[in-house]
Amino acid sequence: MSFAIWALVIGGLLTTMALSGTSLTRLPLSSTMLYLAAGYALGPAGWGLMAPDPVTYSVILERGAEVTVLISLFTVGLRLGLPLTDTGWRLPVRLAVVSMTITVALIAGIAMLGLGLSLGVSILLGAILAPTDPVLASDVQVVEASDRDRLRFSLTGEGGLNDGAAFPFVMLGLGLLGLHDLGTGGWRWLVVDVLWAVAGGLLIGGVLGTLIGKLVVYLRSRHKESFGFDEFLALGLIALAYGVAVLCHSYGFLAVLAAGLALRRVKEQPGQIVTPVARETGLQSRQAHEALATHSKYASAYMKQEVQGFNERLERIAEVAIVLVVGAMLSYIRPPAGAGWFVLLLLLFVRPVSVWLGLLGAQVSRDQRMLISWFGIRGIGSIYYLMYAINHGLPRTLAEEITALTLTMVAVSIVVHGISVTPLMKLYGRRKARRPPP
Repeated sequence: MSFAIWALVIGGLLTTMALSGTSLTRLPLSSTMLYLAAGYALGPAGWGLMAPDPVTYSVILERGAEVTVLISLFTVGLRLGLPLTDTGWRLPVRLAVVSMTITVALIAGIAMLGLGLSLGVSILLGAILAPTDPVLASDVQVVEASDRDRLRFSLTGEGGLNDGAAFPFVMLGLGLLGLHDLGTGGWRWLVVDVLWAVAGGLLIGGVLGTLIGKLVVYLRSRHKESFGFDEFLALGLIALAYGVAVLCHSYGFLAVLAAGLALRRVKEQPGQIVTPVARETGLQSRQAHEALATHSKYASAYMKQEVQGFNERLERIAEVAIVLVVGAMLSYIRPPAGAGWFVLLLLLFVRPVSVWLGLLGAQVSRDQRMLISWFGIRGIGSIYYLMYAINHGLPRTLAEEITALTLTMVAVSIVVHGISVTPLMKLYGRRKARRPPP
């Protein structure tokens, strides 16, 4: 296909989404659903303009999904403004650790008993499908760092944390299949893949985010230097955190999330920043931006605002690209006979049970618990782990079976959650507004 045709297709899609974006917020639809449909139409089942065989192009697809998740995780870290010592963090941590572990176990049990898969394959499938998605769940996530809503904060924090926390289970599944060294009695898996990789990733990302953030604020506020390249700062910090973490045999996903969290906390944001400084200094346009970037009081807040804005726009572009490819890949799968009931069990049994057990005793309202149980959105994170497993030697027959189940689950999740998110979140907002303050 010629470049001109690609330009026509992509240009038409992006322009349509830009013009209809606000309208979609009022409809029981999501932009991701439209990307998925467009991808399917561009694939072999439609116009045949894309042919991304998931097994043949697994390396490229892994890299694409990996970059998309990294961008999203950094954005999530910047959005989560609640102090790390606040008790509000208990909910997302319990969801990302306890509920996700239960989810892996339940999926593995169902896969063994219902689909006849081996223990290793079942655990691997559970690890692929367990993490919720930080990319596609934007409609139920916090938008501003000041958002303290427990539902939004819990789902956002869970989506950021469990994308890295799923890695130990992926490595366990690969190890049981003979594709990864678990060590005698599993000691290497426990020490390296669980304890060090998780702690090391969070530590490396946190240190880098803090050091680079403080350095930038120091140079800007004290020496009027290093401003105007916040896009490079965002991409550079993501790449540094990920690269150092992986070279140190820890999890790059957690490092990038921690880098975003640390950068957010370099200095407390004073709230609205543009209007006050422009009024104080009498500067407009470019001069006002330079004054903000180098002002001793507002330098850190301006840096975080610019980095977050760029990252969110980049996240949207990456989302379009990867979901189009997911839609085109649907033509290559042949879901097994048990795929229908398997997906229903995940949506209606596994997620609610894992959330209920993970949040036992937690101070959440009935509405919040029910919505957390429903919005276990699967997406790009599952695609990444799927391609990661394929590229680590998963036999083709098993790869095709797991691919079919994973893509079916992701497509169903995009559709059913996309249809339900607008009415359910509006209902939640109305009920919350009527509820008397605590």
